[in-house]
Amino acid sequence: MTRHGKIPSPADLAAGDEKAEAFLKATWSTPAGIVAALSTVDHKIIGRRYIATAFVFLMLGGVLAMAMRLQLAFPEARFISADRYNQIFTVHGSNMMFLFAVPVMEAMAVYLVPLMVGTRNIAFPRLNAFSYWIFLAGGLLLWASLALDTAPDVGWFAYVPLAGPQYGPGKRADIWAQMITFTEVSALAVAVEIVVTVFKLRAPGMSLDRIPIFVWSMLVTAFLVIMAMPAIMLVSTSLILDRLVGTQFFNPAEGGDALLWQHLFWFFGHPEVYIIFLPAVGMVSAMISTFTQRPAFGYLPLVLAMIATGVLAFGLWVHHMFVAGLPRVGSSFFTASSMAIAIPAGTQIFCWLATLWDGRPIFKTPMLFIIGFLITFVIGGLTGVMVASVPFDTQVHDTYFVVAHFHYVLIGGSVFPLIGAIYYWFPKMTGRMMSERLGRWAFGLIFTGFHLTFFPMHILGLQGMPRRVYTYPPELPWTGLNLFVSLSAVILAGGFLVFFIDVLRSFRHGPAAGSNPWNASTLEWATPSPPPPYNFRHIPVVESREPLWTSGDALAVATGLRLDRRELIVSSLTTADPEARESSPANSIWPFLAAIATSVMLIASIFSPWAVIWGAIPVAITLTGWFWPKRTPEDES
Repeated sequence: MTRHGKIPSPADLAAGDEKAEAFLKATWSTPAGIVAALSTVDHKIIGRRYIATAFVFLMLGGVLAMAMRLQLAFPEARFISADRYNQIFTVHGSNMMFLFAVPVMEAMAVYLVPLMVGTRNIAFPRLNAFSYWIFLAGGLLLWASLALDTAPDVGWFAYVPLAGPQYGPGKRADIWAQMITFTEVSALAVAVEIVVTVFKLRAPGMSLDRIPIFVWSMLVTAFLVIMAMPAIMLVSTSLILDRLVGTQFFNPAEGGDALLWQHLFWFFGHPEVYIIFLPAVGMVSAMISTFTQRPAFGYLPLVLAMIATGVLAFGLWVHHMFVAGLPRVGSSFFTASSMAIAIPAGTQIFCWLATLWDGRPIFKTPMLFIIGFLITFVIGGLTGVMVASVPFDTQVHDTYFVVAHFHYVLIGGSVFPLIGAIYYWFPKMTGRMMSERLGRWAFGLIFTGFHLTFFPMHILGLQGMPRRVYTYPPELPWTGLNLFVSLSAVILAGGFLVFFIDVLRSFRHGPAAGSNPWNASTLEWATPSPPPPYNFRHIPVVESREPLWTSGDALAVATGLRLDRRELIVSSLTTADPEARESSPANSIWPFLAAIATSVMLIASIFSPWAVIWGAIPVAITLTGWFWPKRTPEDES
């Protein structure tokens, strides 16, 4: 590889550079047409699809939430039957956790990480395409079951024996178990791609201590996914085997153990909270740095805090089981670890506050959502310390106090930063700015509506209202607060409606955005908005942690990649020294066909275990086509 001193400006492009750019566009672009759209492996196109699909699932989940609040607004209401309510709250929880929260965070990484590390595509791009189609199929399965009145009705956690064959006849729990398979295969695929991209495809010079904090957050998240997701896949597969094949993993009468489900589920379930939260940490760090126009205070403490959070996340799962009759000595250990994880969280908050204090904050819409995040997440963290105490948790377990805490942590800790991130990176993804006026309205309505909706649930929980009930008698003191919560939910829904209107309006009619409208410091802002199919005309060379602030237009570049072939620079793990040129797979229809074959096999296995045997044949055929040796290097990966 050779290095040049400066990226040429468009005005300085020679005829040779224009020809080279045309070659790059022809090599990396996705042709027009349906087949080409189904075949694309461009990480930006797939990332946008992921994000859009996840937000559609968010809207659908919000509709179910409003239906539940309508039912609970009045005592002994009959708007929704008990059976339908069970389906709705199960689909709502499963949708929000498995089809929105985790996928949308990985989707942001699919789009942004290759740009931030200075490469032209994500690692294993065909696997990336396959992961999206599998995710989409799992979501369609869950929502089709609700439309057909056969949706899961056992909660998003599907505890046995309620979800087992004795108490869960029909196919509802089987649909839940296979939906898990779809979403976790997708999440694991993306996690592997992120790890390889960050470790081996970074731009020359981007050593470990120059990686953007958002990229660090996604790297830690990817390792959490790889280590936590197999537990939920194992337990959901064991459940469907109990139901379809007659195994007895969770039947105590035959040597099984019902508590085994809770251990395995929550071994995944609590790290999942941080799988959702840690990407938000990276988003907040990136946005605070930009809107204070100074590097984030405490780069090393922020990174170490994220790694510590990822490690400690695997020592917390039993605090979901304090009323399950476990030994008190073990419970005390998990109480201590549940409180200890507040230390890295506090470290991150103090680093952000120091950045704000030392800089000159610019209160654009993304910054407002960061302030909302800080306030909301601190409240959620305080109630988290409360429920980590065994005596207190024993009193409020399975009450609306836990519902309030759960939403304060997940919405406050992830959705507020996520919406801010959409306002922040929307110009890069679309080339257009979102409305500042509508953004402020959206923030005001969402922030106000959220706290008016969920804070009173703490009080309802302390008054003894259990969660997962579809009605309640009028003589209990819950009527007034439930009506207030339901009315407040309308404000919250209105805020999201304004946000979605702003997104749709800005996509078509927003003001044009330049390549770096926020004067940010990371590499994704060195590309045009939206980025071309090849991301970077010249691969940048990174010489500092804030390359666009320290180098500006004089960013050094690396050359040596072919123009007529999809090639990436493979770099060393620690110092990101160029080591090799690697071919990147071209567009292919085979990942889409493999996803269809896999989806048919998994859905058919809900009705007969033999479907796994016979369904493996078309899966094998599509995988053979996918990996069949070709003459071009791009098709051999």
